[in-house]
Amino acid sequence: MKTLKQYILLIIVTVIAMSSCNSSQKDEKVTVNEQINEPEFITISEAQFESSNMEMGNLSKQNFSEGIITNGFIDVPPASKAKVSAIMEGFIKKSPLLIGDKVKKGQLLLTLENPDFIEIQQNYLEVFEKLKYLKNEYERQKTLYEEKISSQKNYLKAESDYKSSVAHLNSLEQKLRMMNINITNVKAGNFTSEISIFAPISGSITKVNASVGKFMNASDVILEVVNIEHKHVELIVFEKDVLKVKEGQQIKFKTPENSEKIYNAEVHLIGTAIDEMKRTTKVHGHLEDESEPFLVGMFVEAEIVTDSKEKLALPTSSLLEEDGNHYVLALNSQDNGNYNFEKVKVKIGAKNEDWFEIIDDEKLMVNKQILIKGAFIPLEEGGGGHSH
Repeated sequence: MKTLKQYILLIIVTVIAMSSCNSSQKDEKVTVNEQINEPEFITISEAQFESSNMEMGNLSKQNFSEGIITNGFIDVPPASKAKVSAIMEGFIKKSPLLIGDKVKKGQLLLTLENPDFIEIQQNYLEVFEKLKYLKNEYERQKTLYEEKISSQKNYLKAESDYKSSVAHLNSLEQKLRMMNINITNVKAGNFTSEISIFAPISGSITKVNASVGKFMNASDVILEVVNIEHKHVELIVFEKDVLKVKEGQQIKFKTPENSEKIYNAEVHLIGTAIDEMKRTTKVHGHLEDESEPFLVGMFVEAEIVTDSKEKLALPTSSLLEEDGNHYVLALNSQDNGNYNFEKVKVKIGAKNEDWFEIIDDEKLMVNKQILIKGAFIPLEEGGGGHSH
């Protein structure tokens, strides 16, 4: 009997001991969990807040765009670019213009000289004078043929000589006009060995391939003139993205020379054929502000905005990153000249250069004041702030 009582007592003691151990472990777990979930607070003095130019703000609705990342260049319409060639081969006699000079349509660009120019004018005058005789002979033979006095052969020869001379005269006259030689002066026997070349469009000189005394062939490009009044962006879009592009969509772009500034344009034309080698097509965009000092051919990095959604967001300057997590500092209280912030872990969504989307529960962030400028200072520099 005594042995049975001792056995029962042993069991009771063991149960109590195990219960006590479990209770201790639970308390320990609760303590650990409490330590894990314990919020972190950061205090910033009013002096530090002002000297560091800190600012507070709230969640706000911002537009986040989805689009196609691409690149391209600044260009002008084909009608705004002109390559000036020598109409006839010759030596450069005058070439006063430099790259960057502005010219107006019809302005003298340069002069060419060649003794062969005189020969063309002489041929024209000879044919012109001869044509008077051939016309009279043609009309005389026509009359004689109709009156059965002369043969048909004589009539047809006179007709052929006259009409071929008219054609020859017309071709020489067109050539002289293209050479900008005055026809009236040629008919009067006043010949010139020089021809003038005028600006076909208004614009600026972008290339000069001429110098005084240089011989130029008829196919050589002497000058290039570009009118930059109607600049646009020419973007290169891959085949896989082109069906997402629609007329009227917004284009945001920047240049390597000024990568911080975002410029705007709008999709105006979309290519209707794919380059077989590169599998791309071109998208033509009209600039929002054509007065921007872009240079033709300047490279651009662009995004064609295909969709845009409004989301709750904070400025990127308010975001802290630690160990792969994201935090913001939310104002908890303000007393005794101090700002007391709580370091709140947040989950972020869409991002752009200025904003990031907050996708946490609205109750965590809505109506709370957030440190939106200078948030990195208390954590990285100290500067009088402390956490507990």
